[in-house]
Amino acid sequence: MLKLSGVGKSYGGPRGRLVLSGVDFELAAGDYVAIMGESGVGKSTLLNLIAGLDRSDRGSIVLDGVDIGTLDDDARTRLRRERIGFVFQAFHLLPHLTLAQNVALPLALLGASRADTATRVAEMLDAVGLGARGASFPREISGGEAQRVAIARALVHRPRLLLADEPTGNLDPDNAAQVSRLLHECVKAHGCAGVLVTHSQVAAATTDHRYLLAANGLRLQAGAA
Repeated sequence: MLKLSGVGKSYGGPRGRLVLSGVDFELAAGDYVAIMGESGVGKSTLLNLIAGLDRSDRGSIVLDGVDIGTLDDDARTRLRRERIGFVFQAFHLLPHLTLAQNVALPLALLGASRADTATRVAEMLDAVGLGARGASFPREISGGEAQRVAIARALVHRPRLLLADEPTGNLDPDNAAQVSRLLHECVKAHGCAGVLVTHSQVAAATTDHRYLLAANGLRLQAGAA
């Protein structure tokens, strides 16, 4: 479903800083994996390349048979809207919209009908335990609840791939553990693939496999299930 072959990225031209080199990686539908590594090693850069938010200098990134590097800006935007969901460390909820309206945003961008939108939003809010809070605003909920809304928004359009960048970084340990379990449950329930970038061993333990990103590429950690 997702395949990276020899992916590399530098910033600042030929003599600039090398961030990623020789990254090979394959992900099948239904797999949920963690990518770990030291700060500055390029974990967020790797997610941005997979999402088509940035372009690699070398290698290829293929999602559902489509080489992202061959797409123009408009085509990459369409691919993100249709096939990718995002969860970040910052919740990025729009404060002037209700929780239901925030969750509905990906469907609005895809032109979904009102009836379909209402059904899917209700289903996703129920799935993250906030079915009775759709009319609330972000200022009225906790950080853990806000991240659950962000998960609902990331999955409401039924993406093929979920990308999560330090989603528990702003949460206390109890909420972080709850959100980590919820991410795993949602990925499995929706049959998409998931990539979690995290420093947290607790969050990584909820995934199927754990990879270490280092200067020499991406490697499956010894003993990772």
